[in-house]
Amino acid sequence: MAEYHPNPQYRHARRLPIGRNHPQPWEHVVSISGGKDSTALYLLAIERGMPFTAVFADTGHEHPATYEYVDRLADLAGGPPILRVKADFTEAMARKRAFILGKWPAAGVPMERVERAAALMVPTGIPFLDLVMVKGRFPGAKSRFCTDELKIVPMWYGVQKPILAAGRTLVSWMGVRGEESLARRDLSRWQRMNPAPYSLRKGERDQAQGWRAYAYRPIHAWKRDDVFAMHDRHGIAPNPLYAQGADRVGCWPCIFAKKDELRLIGRIDPAVIERVEEWETIAGDVSKRGEATFFCVTDDPLYEHGTKVERGQHGIRSKMQWAMTAHGGRQYDLMARFEAGASCSEIGACE
Repeated sequence: MAEYHPNPQYRHARRLPIGRNHPQPWEHVVSISGGKDSTALYLLAIERGMPFTAVFADTGHEHPATYEYVDRLADLAGGPPILRVKADFTEAMARKRAFILGKWPAAGVPMERVERAAALMVPTGIPFLDLVMVKGRFPGAKSRFCTDELKIVPMWYGVQKPILAAGRTLVSWMGVRGEESLARRDLSRWQRMNPAPYSLRKGERDQAQGWRAYAYRPIHAWKRDDVFAMHDRHGIAPNPLYAQGADRVGCWPCIFAKKDELRLIGRIDPAVIERVEEWETIAGDVSKRGEATFFCVTDDPLYEHGTKVERGQHGIRSKMQWAMTAHGGRQYDLMARFEAGASCSEIGACE
């Protein structure tokens, strides 16, 4: 594993305790997403002046600008290389394919659908899409399996578990700020944790319980301005998506994207809508239900209970149309259409 020895410029900075024995028994791992908070965390780790490992979990569902930003960050900041890990669902997809071939016909699924679904169940190289195909659905608020299986699991196997299995102590740096949400507000800045992902088997989680691992959230009390001040101090520009109006850049789009976020994505990156629409088709083909939508249908303000779920009515295209409406979702917001590129004559704003 690559070890980073800090720039002497920051060796005066305050450090975490490193223990009594040599070599250093503490292994610091900094999680990188390409967003403003994780970038500030990375820069802070450089200032702290101890060796650390930086890791980025590639979901396959990020904006190209985010990938480019992560690729360049280490060189720009003079920090350690950022390791990239990716979830691998090859075995899970093989099991799902066997299940489809063995169980779907007995459940009355037409053979044409069975054969198509089985043919699709091969790794695509896009972890997010592969996971959705295995699950037969997209993640949602009540089944948020994406974070665990796309980020935490590959970080665990790729970086964290080898550290702990070698008898060393893991300090997992997290770019979490309390002002972001009520749930994050009450998190501790420093706490003992079981680092094994929830999706792992009980035996592996029980084993991890005996290892020494800590969650460290050094920017928990920081405000948004503090985060950008850290960028300025190091001469590092934030992810360029922020300059285009994005409030968050992780996953593009996120399953929790709000109306204004969807409006922005539709304006600056319409191609992603076509990509997600294609994913909805694929996910629907490998789902026994025959349909799958990127956003949870029951969260749609226009959804009526009992209505049959169809991509044409509840898919990403429909959601993007809703994003162009005013409050209530039934009347187009004229300014939103103008911002999205409609001509002034189209929205009656010529004079």
